[in-house]
Amino acid sequence: MRLHLAPRRLLGRLCLGLGMLFTSATLTFLALHVMPGDPVTIILGGATANPTPEAVAAVTHEYALDRPVWVQYGVYLGRLLHGDLGVSFSQHLRVAEVLRAQMGPTLALAGSALLFAWILALLSVLCTTRRGPVISRLGASLEVSAAAIPQFWLGILLLWVFAFRLRLLPPAGSATLDTLILPTLSLAIPLGGFLAQVTRESLEVALDQPFMLSARMRGLGAGAAMRRHALRHAILPGLNLSAWALGALLGNAAVVETIFSRKGLGRELVYAISGQDMPLTVGIVLFVTLAYVIGSILLEMLYELVDPRLAAARPEAAR
Repeated sequence: MRLHLAPRRLLGRLCLGLGMLFTSATLTFLALHVMPGDPVTIILGGATANPTPEAVAAVTHEYALDRPVWVQYGVYLGRLLHGDLGVSFSQHLRVAEVLRAQMGPTLALAGSALLFAWILALLSVLCTTRRGPVISRLGASLEVSAAAIPQFWLGILLLWVFAFRLRLLPPAGSATLDTLILPTLSLAIPLGGFLAQVTRESLEVALDQPFMLSARMRGLGAGAAMRRHALRHAILPGLNLSAWALGALLGNAAVVETIFSRKGLGRELVYAISGQDMPLTVGIVLFVTLAYVIGSILLEMLYELVDPRLAAARPEAAR
């Protein structure tokens, strides 16, 4: 029975992902369509390009801009369904080429930020939970403070302290590993504070469960019982939120990449929207949505790996 339900859940996730991709593509089309400005002028090089009437007519016909909006939408979806993301208006490169060139730095930044956020969260929770009232309150206060810090403000502060004042780290770029440290911290510290709050609350509940008393009666110390048993239950809510966190990191990368002058899809998205570059905007939005869908599927697999009872319980609930 279970062997049939696991693919069913995967199919459900994939259908949900396709729905999200369709919704993202539609909303992006509508948002860019209502923005002020002439897309034909943008495609042909801007207001100073002085294109010929023949060039204007050719571009208008190619992109169906002389036809009703619903026809333009149909042409737009047809190209997407055939895997044709089009050519960037501003860069005059195929959108797929821009994505290949820019996705690596963004995925590295989001992945390292999520990993480091979990490291900070677990260190804070394990080192301060049930360590006495003063230490516990101090740890909880630091987590709340970290979660409340705006990521763009933290990025500017880290840039000023470690790059300009202490000159320990490079202020910009994405070519070397050390250029990843400050952007990662800018995203990871607030997220780590949030994950730590969720994990701390779950850990407090888990520590009072009967299985902890059973573990202590078998001879496990308090620290070992916390790490081996309570922590496994405590991190489940945080793992459940990690898919959302990954999507938020990919979105917030736009601000951080701009502050630190990094290559990446976030900064390209800012330029694409400001320049009404619809193909590039759509391509980046769909890529981020796809990354979120894949990440959520992988995190669900990790969720069940941490607590295999969940995989067994879901089929029972589905009957």
